[in-house]
Amino acid sequence: MAAAGPRRAASLLVLAGALLGGRAAYAPDAAARRPTTPSVASLRADLESGRATVRSIEAHYAARIVSLDARGPTLRAVLEVNPDAAAIAAQLDTDTARRGALYGVPVLLKDNIDTADRMHTTAGSLALLDSTPVRDAFIVARLRAAGALILGKTNLSEWANFRSKRSSSGWSGRGGQTRNPYALDRNPCGSSSGSGVAIAADLAVLAVGTETDGSITCPASVNGLVGIKPTVGLVSRAGIIPISVSQDTAGPMARTVADAAALLSVLAAYDPNDPATAPLRDHPPPDYSRFLDATSLKGARIGVMRHYAGFHDEVDGLFERALGVLRASGAVVVDPADIANADKLDTDEQTVLEYEFKDGINRYLAARRGSGPRTLAELIAFDAREASREMPFFGQELFIESQARGPLTESPYLEAHERAARLAGREGIDAVLGKDHLDALVAPTVSPAWPTDLVNGDHVLGGGVTTPPAIAGYPHVTVPMGAVRGLPVGLSFVGVAWSEGRLIGLAYAFEQATHARQAPRFLPTIP
Repeated sequence: MAAAGPRRAASLLVLAGALLGGRAAYAPDAAARRPTTPSVASLRADLESGRATVRSIEAHYAARIVSLDARGPTLRAVLEVNPDAAAIAAQLDTDTARRGALYGVPVLLKDNIDTADRMHTTAGSLALLDSTPVRDAFIVARLRAAGALILGKTNLSEWANFRSKRSSSGWSGRGGQTRNPYALDRNPCGSSSGSGVAIAADLAVLAVGTETDGSITCPASVNGLVGIKPTVGLVSRAGIIPISVSQDTAGPMARTVADAAALLSVLAAYDPNDPATAPLRDHPPPDYSRFLDATSLKGARIGVMRHYAGFHDEVDGLFERALGVLRASGAVVVDPADIANADKLDTDEQTVLEYEFKDGINRYLAARRGSGPRTLAELIAFDAREASREMPFFGQELFIESQARGPLTESPYLEAHERAARLAGREGIDAVLGKDHLDALVAPTVSPAWPTDLVNGDHVLGGGVTTPPAIAGYPHVTVPMGAVRGLPVGLSFVGVAWSEGRLIGLAYAFEQATHARQAPRFLPTIP
C-alpha cells in the first residue's frame, strides 16, 4: 500500500500541472466574497456571469485533489482523475448544446460505476485493472448528457464492503485507507467512503455513491453531508458492479439538500436494461428541486424510531434538539414509532446478499472485456495469489460463503428474501407509518466516526436505522444534525417507496432551520 502512494501523488501532480496550463485556478470564494464552498447554483451563476469557465473550475479542483488528497492530509479519497477532464471542460465551454441541468458541475463517481473511457472501474480491487466495461453505466450517460464534468473515480471499501466481515471501511487494495477529513485517524464509513470524504473536503461539488445497506447514508452522516438512498428502481443499476439485485441503488452525496436534489433529478429515469425502473416508464420522476420548501415540516407527521437512539449520550442530546426543531417548525412528532421485528432482519439479509452477490457478480464479470477474473471463483483465486497486496489486513470470507451458495431458485434464498422484505416493508416501515398516519420516520443515522482499526475492523456504535429501508427498497435521506466534539452526526428521514420528494422537502426544511453542517476545520477554502 505504501509503495503505491508516491507514484499516485506524482501522477496527480503531473496531471494537475497539465490541467492548469498556466492559467489561474477558479477561486470561487474570492470571486463573489462568499464564505461558503461552491454549489450547483453558485457554479451556474459564476458560469453564466463569466466569472468562471468550466476549464477554470476543472483546474481548481484538480489542484485541490493534489494538495489535499495526494499531498497534505493525504485523504486518499480519489483513486484517479479523469485524464480527459481538461479536454472535456474545454469542449463544454464551447458546446452550448450540452448546457444541461448540471452544466460544468464537477462530479466524482464511486469506482464501482462503469465508465467506458480511459478511467478504470475496479471496485477498488487490483483484480479488475486489466479489464474494462463495454459501455458507460446508464447514470453516467445521463450525467454526460446533463453537461456534468466527470472529474474522476473515488476510493471505496473494496467490493463495496462485501468481501470480509472484519473489514475496515474505506480500505481498498487499489487505493489504501481513505481518511476522514474531520479527524484523520477516524473512519470515513463505507462503502462510499471516498465519495463522502471528497465532497466534505470540496474536491468536487457532487459525488455519486452506491448503497446496499448504509453505504451512502453512513459516509454522508460521518462526513457532514446530505445523502439520498433512493427507492430501488428510481435510479438504474445497469453498469454498476453489483451486490444485491434486491437492495442495490446509486444515489447523491452533496453538501446541501438542494445539490442532492439536483443530482437525483438527473440520475432518476426509466432504463429498459434495469427492470426495477419499470414503474418510471409511464410515470417519469419529477424535478426534485420543486420540493425544496422551507415550510415542508409544517403539519407533517413524524414518527420517532426510539429503538435506534440511546447508544451515545451526546448523540441523544443532538437528537432531542433535532426533535425540538421539528416541533418548532410545525411538525407533529409521534414518539415512539418503532419498527416491529427490526432486530430480526440481519440473518435473512445476509443470506439474500450472499446468494444475489454470486449471481450478480458472475453475470457482471462475464460481460467485461480484456483479461482478469470472469467469475467469483476466479476472484477468490486472484485474492489468494495476491494475498500480500489484497488481503494484508482482512480476508475474503464473504466471497467464500457466497461461492458456496446455489442458484436463486433455492428455497433458503426464496424464503429468506420473502421474510426479510415482508418484515422490513409491509410489516415494518409500512405498518408503523400507517398506524399513526405518518409522513416519515426519524432517527440518528449512525454514531460519530470511530477510529480506523485495520486489526479489528469497524466498531461502529448504532446505525441500524439503515437496514429496514435497505431491505424494503425504500428511500432514506440523511442530513447533518450537528457534531459531537467536532465529528458530524446525521439525522435520518425514512419513508415509503417513491416518497423521495416528501423526504427531500422535510430534510430541506430541517436543514434551513438548523444550518448544522460545518466544514472540516483544517481544510483551506482555496485553492
